Amino acid sequence: MSGFDANHVYSVSVHDPAPISAPESASENERLLLDFLLQYRVGGEFIYRDKLRANLLLKQHQLEVDLRHVGLYHDELAHAIQDRPADILPLFENAATKAARAILFPLAGGSEERTEAAAQSIPKVQITVKSGLNLSQFRDLTADTMNKLVRVPGIVISASVLSSRATKLHLQCRACRSTKIIYPAGGLGGIGSGADRGLPRVCDAPEVENQKKDCPMDPYMIVHSKSTFTDHQTLKLQEAPDMVPVGELPRHMLLSADRHLTGKVVPGSRVIATGIYSTFQSAKNVCKSSGASALRTPYLRVVHLELSSPSAASGSNPFGVQFAPEEEEEFGDMARSPDFYERFAKSVAPSIYGSLDIKKAITCLLFGGSKKILPDGMRLRGDINVLLLGDPGTAKSQLLKFVEKVAPIAVYTSGKGSSAAGLTASVQRDAVSREFYLEGGAMVLADTGVVCIDEFDKMRDEDRVAIHEAMEQQTISIAKAGITTVLNSRTSVLAAANPVWGRYDEGRSPGENIDFQTTILSRFDMIFIVRDEHNEARDTMIAKHVMNIHMNRPTQNADENGETVGEIDLDKMKRYIAYCKAKCAPRLSAEAQEMLSSHFVALRKQVQQVERDNDERSSIPITVRQLEAIIRISESLAKMTLTPVVQNHHVDEAIRLFKFSTMDAVSAGSVDGLSRGDLNNEMSRIEKELRRRLPVGWSTSYQSLVREFVTQQGYSSHALERTLFVLEKREIIRFTGQKKVVHRVGV
Repeated sequence: MSGFDANHVYSVSVHDPAPISAPESASENERLLLDFLLQYRVGGEFIYRDKLRANLLLKQHQLEVDLRHVGLYHDELAHAIQDRPADILPLFENAATKAARAILFPLAGGSEERTEAAAQSIPKVQITVKSGLNLSQFRDLTADTMNKLVRVPGIVISASVLSSRATKLHLQCRACRSTKIIYPAGGLGGIGSGADRGLPRVCDAPEVENQKKDCPMDPYMIVHSKSTFTDHQTLKLQEAPDMVPVGELPRHMLLSADRHLTGKVVPGSRVIATGIYSTFQSAKNVCKSSGASALRTPYLRVVHLELSSPSAASGSNPFGVQFAPEEEEEFGDMARSPDFYERFAKSVAPSIYGSLDIKKAITCLLFGGSKKILPDGMRLRGDINVLLLGDPGTAKSQLLKFVEKVAPIAVYTSGKGSSAAGLTASVQRDAVSREFYLEGGAMVLADTGVVCIDEFDKMRDEDRVAIHEAMEQQTISIAKAGITTVLNSRTSVLAAANPVWGRYDEGRSPGENIDFQTTILSRFDMIFIVRDEHNEARDTMIAKHVMNIHMNRPTQNADENGETVGEIDLDKMKRYIAYCKAKCAPRLSAEAQEMLSSHFVALRKQVQQVERDNDERSSIPITVRQLEAIIRISESLAKMTLTPVVQNHHVDEAIRLFKFSTMDAVSAGSVDGLSRGDLNNEMSRIEKELRRRLPVGWSTSYQSLVREFVTQQGYSSHALERTLFVLEKREIIRFTGQKKVVHRVGV
């Protein structure tokens, strides 16, 4: 850039020069920026000079500049970069290139050849500007922010293939063979500045003597071998699901990245993009020739990408959350405080009364176990999956909603409304380049987080199969439209479902109540059967609790025994979970190993016994996966208190949780020491007897039935109760007089 910008009116001040204000001319700016790069230092260290030198020796022609440093060096300059980035950044790159030449060729000032050689060997240096600007949401980007520097967080949903954009075109006339060099517009890179529109229409070579110049219109063709190109990539950024207001679609934005910023991200990675909010003439608007020439589509010209890649280091803390030392101390104190596990479990969905064991299971799910990669490259998952199966009105969906709020990364979907492609990934076709690309679904977006699936039983079977692989292998393989690939989905699944008949029917086996296949049930680490029990004392407590919440009283959060507990607030829970996941990955101790293996054998024996008693295969399998499940639960209990090694009491608690959930579900339905098989036998015998003893239209008192069957014939009272209950449901008998008299009404 020369000292004068084209097409600008210049004025000269006649009065005294004004006090120091914003630098006016481009050359002045460039000089300041050059000084900044060469002179800025912290302590005795010239940061940018050394950094630039190190990058150049690595053949990387780029430099990351922190805007705060520019602000400390020259305040006005930093403001200029924020307000007029499109003008200042090319100057910054010129300055950086000059600085690079000065560093690598200190003696180049002497002769022309040397200067030329220096210019040849160093291409333009790319400046990426790291700024501490406040994050702006997609919805805040209005016409006022046009051409300013903005910082936007989001998830990359698709990245195009790298394309080459010309920076210098070498043209040759078809007729008279004269050459011409042009530099296409779109300085730092702009989408939609097509090269064809930039070519001159007529040949402007001077006429040679005694030879009439006869060049046609549009004579120039591009000599590709002599032109120079740079990499260019378009990304599609979508706002993070937790930023979207209810009832709106997530917004998208096109990002244009060039040179060293290309190829940095893959779909599904969460980034913070800093860039110039600018516009381009999209192909759609060109077609509408009805005066829509000034309608332009916005996009972001990226000058810096901050990755919060779900890698091992920051996989669990989205956007690379940094923890202050004071905060780490506080977390350490929390982890060491007595009964911390109980307190944390009670802070999960405090507005829901009771069901403490389910809350403990959800706590384990939030922390997760340790994932392991074996020497042969096999992965063992560390995420815990939980299924809540139960009656309506037991606050299953509320628990799911709470988990969505408290987990650092979470996606909430409902069963009927989500298809297999929506959960895994879909193949889309790009409107411009007509190429296929992948868009990740819920399980991919929630990588290293939690997926909450409500109404799990209402999903179509073929859609449910799609998440089998995601739940155990933690990958999603895709083969569609010529794309075969594997995506990561390292997520925990929290699912809620209703039994087959809407409510859990005690009279039937768990297999009849649960309509899922064994394949999916074995992938859940804990399965809870949530029953809506009728119990007067408990109902009174729940009613009180609900009334308090509705009347907005400061609820004294009383637990089952009526003791009040202090709860941990949401933000602290969220940060603590992220901290534990980033800092701690417990391992099993030798005693814990011994306990677990012996316990697993006992569990298998118990299941075998239940199967033998009920004379049917258990629908909830206990396989080696369940042993891994108990290991994961005990690891997550250790992780919660930042303990590096799993101790015996962690294993005890894990086994207790597992017994309370899955083992309870296996043996559900057997009561009073009777197994379900015996109970069914008794019930059929009682039914036969009853039909014989009570002809249609007759009635008898309930007491006499109890006397006859229980005291005289020795049937269990539970079997009699169940039989009468079933017969009443089938409308064979009817109770009157507060269940005192039994009428036989039907056949």
